[in-house]
Amino acid sequence: MNIAVICTALLGVLLFGLGLYVSILRFRLGQNIGHNPNPVHPLHRAVRAHGNTAEYVPFLGLLFLWFAARPAPNWIEVTIAIATGARYLLVAGLLWGKSLEKPNPARFLGALLTYLCGLALAIGLTV
Repeated sequence: MNIAVICTALLGVLLFGLGLYVSILRFRLGQNIGHNPNPVHPLHRAVRAHGNTAEYVPFLGLLFLWFAARPAPNWIEVTIAIATGARYLLVAGLLWGKSLEKPNPARFLGALLTYLCGLALAIGLTV
């Protein structure tokens, strides 16, 4: 199986898993809509992690599948794998860092790698 397809599946698991996690937290906390804006509140963190994932994963998935359908150079596959790891790293930083008020290393590195890999893949479309 192609690395791009596997990584697309992993991003889907992340997106829908976070959506389920938000729903579970809402049920447990009895909060059907909105969330406490406290930067350490678990529902706030989960909503931000899901929202951020929902912002980036669809286009990354589109790029991944584009390259899955065509012969791609090795650097593309490596970039796809790094981008996937970056998304998981960012979510870990959002969910388990001390607070959302300040970036932590996981969140910072996950965001930076997402930007760099996304740009590289978008530029790779022209090659």
